[in-house]
Amino acid sequence: MTNRTAEPAVRHHASDAPPPAQRGSDASRPVRRASLIAGVALLLMSALAGFGYNVAIHGLVTPGNAARTAQGIMAHDGLFRFGIASLFLVIALDVVVAWGLYRVFSPVSKGISALAAWLRLVYAGIFAAAVFQLAGALRLLGGGKSLPASGADQLHADALPDINRFTDIWHAGLILFGLHLLVIAWLACRSGYVPKLLGILIGIAGLGYIYDSIGAFLAHGSWTGVSTVTFIGEFLLAFWLVIRGRRVILSQPAPRAEPAGAAR
Repeated sequence: MTNRTAEPAVRHHASDAPPPAQRGSDASRPVRRASLIAGVALLLMSALAGFGYNVAIHGLVTPGNAARTAQGIMAHDGLFRFGIASLFLVIALDVVVAWGLYRVFSPVSKGISALAAWLRLVYAGIFAAAVFQLAGALRLLGGGKSLPASGADQLHADALPDINRFTDIWHAGLILFGLHLLVIAWLACRSGYVPKLLGILIGIAGLGYIYDSIGAFLAHGSWTGVSTVTFIGEFLLAFWLVIRGRRVILSQPAPRAEPAGAAR
C-alpha cells in the first residue's frame, strides 16, 4: 500500500521538469532575438555607410584640391549633410550591434564577448569624433558663401584639413574595429553553432581592416586597400545572424537523475 500511494508522487515530480528540447529552446531565445537585431542592424549599417561615405562624402571630395572640394560641397550641401547624418546613424547602430553580438556569443564566454563589445564601442566613439570633423568643415564652408574671393579661398583651405582629419581619425579607429572582428572570429569558431568557415572569414576581414589602417598611415594616405575585398566575412555574418542565427538551439547538459530513495 505504501509503495502504490507513493508512486504517483514520483511520476508527478518527474513530470515537473521541462523536456530537454524545451529547456534548450528557452536558453536559446535571448540569443535568437539578439542575433536577429544585430543582423538587421549590420545590414542597415552597410547601406547607410555605403551611401554616407562613398556617395555623399567621398564623392564630393577631391583629394589635395581645396577649391574643388569646397565647390562640390557647397553646390551639394544637402547631400553632404545627409551623408553626415547617415554616418551618425551608423554610429548609433554600432552600439546596437555591440550589444547584440555580446548576447549572441556570451554563451561561449561572457568575458571575451564583453571585450569584443567594448572594442566596438570605443571604435564607435572614435568614429564619432571623426564625423564631427566633417560637420566642422561644413560649418566653415556654410559661413563663407558671402565672402569675397580672397576670403573664400582661405576658408576653403581651412576646411580641407578637417576633411583630412576625418580620414586620419577613422583609419586609426579601424585598428580597434579589426581587433573587434578578430575577437568575434575566435568566439564564432569556438561557439559550435556558427560555421567555422564563417569565423575564419570574419578573422580575415578583421586583419584586412588592420592592414589597411597601418598601410594608409605608413603610406601617408596613398594606399590601395584590401578591406574592400576582405569585408565579405563581416557581410556574411550579417546574413547568417538574420537567416540562421535566429534559429540557433543551444545544447544543454542533461539533468542529473535523482536517486529513487530521494524521490520517495
